[in-house]
Amino acid sequence: MAAVHERRTARPAPPAHRRSPAVRVLVPLWAGAAAVLALWWTGTGSVIGAAGWLTGGGRIAGLLCGYTCAVLVGLMARVPFLEVRVGSDRVARWHAMAGRYTVCLLVAHVVLVLAGYAAQDHASLVKEAVGVVLDYPDMLKATTGGVLLCAVGVVSAPAVRRRTGYEFWYYTHLLTYAAVFLAFFHQLTLGEAFIGRPAAAAAWYVLYLGVAALVGWYRILTPIRLNLRHRLRVESVHKEAPGVYSVVVRGRRLDDLGARPGQFLRWRFLGAGLGWTSTPYSLSAPPRPDLLRVTVKALGGHSGAVRRLRPGTRVWAEGPYGSLTADRRTAHRSLLIAGGVGITPLRALFETLPGDVTLLYRARTAEDLALGGELEAIARWRGATVHYALNGADGARPGLTADALRTAYPGLAGHDVYLCGPPGFAEDVYAQLRAAGVPDRRIHHESFEL
Repeated sequence: MAAVHERRTARPAPPAHRRSPAVRVLVPLWAGAAAVLALWWTGTGSVIGAAGWLTGGGRIAGLLCGYTCAVLVGLMARVPFLEVRVGSDRVARWHAMAGRYTVCLLVAHVVLVLAGYAAQDHASLVKEAVGVVLDYPDMLKATTGGVLLCAVGVVSAPAVRRRTGYEFWYYTHLLTYAAVFLAFFHQLTLGEAFIGRPAAAAAWYVLYLGVAALVGWYRILTPIRLNLRHRLRVESVHKEAPGVYSVVVRGRRLDDLGARPGQFLRWRFLGAGLGWTSTPYSLSAPPRPDLLRVTVKALGGHSGAVRRLRPGTRVWAEGPYGSLTADRRTAHRSLLIAGGVGITPLRALFETLPGDVTLLYRARTAEDLALGGELEAIARWRGATVHYALNGADGARPGLTADALRTAYPGLAGHDVYLCGPPGFAEDVYAQLRAAGVPDRRIHHESFEL
């Protein structure tokens, strides 16, 4: 490891403890699920026989499925409070979990209701299914929506997603909106919890229209306003390391954008065949009033084509998003651990994060150290420390174990640790940090995929 001298500065007071934003979101969500169960309870009479229990179970699953559909779409709306305060990675995990629950509840709803109807009518399951789909109002639309939702669930499964391109997954994922829209109407026309209960139906409309308003505002109108206001264009493209390129984007009044070191935007470069996909890239330098910069490693078709961008190419951006910022800081000393291209948000934080800051940068060889010259200059300027963890001459990887980290960084448990890198690297280092005694609340890690 190579290092420069470290200079200490006056210790600022850590931010006061506040209630977790995640808790402030999860409590209302669980309360909403309880309200849905109460809706079924108050709208259901006596349950008689096996057919009644099957149908009742199917209706409960259907109501919960309708509720999780609204939650699912709401988590896709990119609401700033969720994206910035809770964190895009956590919201993405919630969205994935809600998607799994929604598909499971959908399957349970269909199977239980059809089984209950078939038992009541003394008919086969297939005959009952055909009759329900063809004869009941709004069921053809609902069936189409259910098939689309299941298809999205299959494509989103990790085993399938690893075998498909990002663009295919991205556009398939957008079918969720059509699926939810098509399935909405049968809930009110056939759901016993809503028939003859205008207050319940009105509440359901408010839920769905509220979610639709969030999507319309934050995913359509807000990006349109941002791009009309700032008029982003590619200024230049620079090679930083093998397969790693920085893109400098020029715009107007970018200080009004509110972007902060450690955050990312979703970029759509309208050139080099990249205009069809919106991809998240972190800011690799503190934003300026007229310039933004991202640094991209060629890992796929989209990121590999970034190097072909030409000056003047128009850019469509959404954001900023992400909570990997100085707001997470709770202590005077911070350790930034970057793996590979994970250096991009941490380079911006390395320049701006208050207090005593140390950067640990993991790469295979010295040639793979993107932005290395900038990091050394920042270290000299602010009196910070930068270490490099490179493979040995024989290719052996340095061990970032709990013992090694404790030895290299005395008092590590009292540090804030900002972590960014490939998923496997981040998971391994996270586990070693916990083993080294760093509490979860001081390990700040964020990834993004949606």
